[in-house]
Formats: sequence, structure tokens, C-alpha cells
Amino acid sequence: MNPILITIVTLSAIGLLVAAILFLVAKKFKVEEDARIDQVEALLPGANCGGCGCAGCRDFATKLVSLDDFGDVQCPVGGGETMNKIAALLGKAATVQAPKVAVVRCNGSCENRPTVNDYDGFGSCKVKAALYSGDTACSYGCLGCGDCTRVCKFGAIGMDPESGLPVVDDTKCTGCGACAKACPKGIIEMRPKGLRGLRVVVLCNNRDKGAVARKACKAACIGCAKCAKVCTHEAIVVDNNLAYIDPQKCKLCTKCVDECPTGAIHKFNFPVRKAAAKPAVEPKPVSEPEPVVEVAPVLAEEPKPVVKPAPKPVVPKVEVVADDADSDDVIELDID
Repeated sequence: MNPILITIVTLSAIGLLVAAILFLVAKKFKVEEDARIDQVEALLPGANCGGCGCAGCRDFATKLVSLDDFGDVQCPVGGGETMNKIAALLGKAATVQAPKVAVVRCNGSCENRPTVNDYDGFGSCKVKAALYSGDTACSYGCLGCGDCTRVCKFGAIGMDPESGLPVVDDTKCTGCGACAKACPKGIIEMRPKGLRGLRVVVLCNNRDKGAVARKACKAACIGCAKCAKVCTHEAIVVDNNLAYIDPQKCKLCTKCVDECPTGAIHKFNFPVRKAAAKPAVEPKPVSEPEPVVEVAPVLAEEPKPVVKPAPKPVVPKVEVVADDADSDDVIELDID
């Protein structure tokens, strides 16, 4: 028999035998999957960021279908709207959580935290942190290699070349927490985004004593507790030489911002009050002064009193009769 034909027949038989075995194994160990998993996965954003704590959106959908109550389970990218849609599909109740945003709790810029040595190695914060404390005297601050920027799938965080620190774009940040997990120093915190994005945060992670922290960084928290004393809402706690503002208690009064002597407390997205612009006054041309003419005041004449003529006295007339009986003359005299 032709050896080529024998080879073809033998391989075909082996292939059929293996296919039959695989079919029987798949039939035996077949797992029935809930059809709702595909529907839930279709509602998810598909970012596979891991912010939910699962391996991906498919794994998260499987978890949601199996849960009786969602509880604190949340998709940080989809937010409350996505969770409400999934809850309506599965007939369960969803707890809507406040959206979160990444906050870099370090203000140790190149100006505030001078470099004391130069790192010449692989550009990774994780590698640098494993070798030594960093390029500056502060062993708690940002290492500046940008591991957080490389893990962000939404382009919401980037390195500022002037300050050497990562900067978060609130409009792009989904609160997945990937950057916070990638930071070996733990300076990135996921905080509630707040009403209209307003936040008050202590941008420092240094736990050294005040003098040591201040020497390492000009903008470090020195643990003086002035911010805690001025806060009337008990939102600030000073622990281990470091102040922390509780976002749940903070009322955004910003008194602590004005009280901090080192400027370690910052406020975000607060409107800037513009001073009222003064109207521009055009300068008048310089001219020779006009001569001053003094005018004597004109006095009004007093009205002359009206003198009425006195009435003429009525002079009575007296008739005088002569004693002479024979005389009939009557003499009239006017008596003045």
C-alpha cells in the first residue's frame, strides 16, 4: 500500500478519535451560563479597567448576575446611570454612589522640593521606590516617573514638565482607581468629586516632624493643627504629624486654606472673585487758570413800609348867637 495513503488514513483516524473524545468531554463538563450575563455586559462601558475590582467587564457582569443585592458594588466608569440600568434589567436595587476623582496629594514641585540627587535607571516609580527614597529629601512625595499616566486608559492624568508632578483632568477622570493602585508612594487618593467639583484637600503625605518636613519641602504639612482649630465642622484630623480633611464632613468653608502657614491645603474649582473694575478717568488737558472775578453780592432792597395818610379829623361847627336881641346874625366858628 502506498505509504502516503497510509499516513493520510492514520492521521484522519486519529483526528476523528480526538474530536470524539473532545465532544464527549465538552458534553460531560458543559456549564450552563446565564443568558443575562451577555445582556449585562452589553450595558457596561467595556473599558476593562479593573476599577470595580474584577478582571474585566465580563467578570463583573457575571458577579452582578450572581449577587442578590448590589450593596457597594459599583462600576466607576459607567456610574450611577449604568448601575440603574443593570438593576432594572436584573430586578434588583442599586445603591448609587457619589462619583469619585483622583487627587494627587503632593505639592512638592521642583520649586518647593529641590533635587538632592539624580536617578539614572529604568524610568519607573515602582523600580525607583524599590531602590531608594527618591531624588529629593522628602521620602513621601511623588517620584515623577509617570507610572500613573501609563496605566490610565482614559488620558485623564499627565505629567506637568514644569512642576514634575502628575495633573488630573477632572472632565476625563472616571474614578477607576488604576492610577492610585500604580503609585508606590500612595499619594494618589480617590475622593468624592464633590458638588460642582469643589474640593478642599491637604496636598501633602509627609509624616515627618514639622522642622524636618519643612526643610525637605517648602509646602509640606508641619502638623501645627491650626487648620483643625479653625474648622468648626470637625472635618480635619491631625494624625502622625499630618493633617487630613474628611470629605464627608467638610463644608467647603475654606477657612483652613487661609489658616495654613505653609500653603499645604488647596481648594479646587472654586470661582475666582474678580475685583470690580474702576471706570477709566481721562486726564483733563492742563490749561491756564482763568482769572477770578469777584462779584459783590447784590443785596435785595428791603420793602418800604406803606404809610397811609391819617384821616382828617372832623371839626364840629359851633354856632354863636349874638347877645343882641335885635341882631339876627349867626356866626359859625371852626374849632381846631
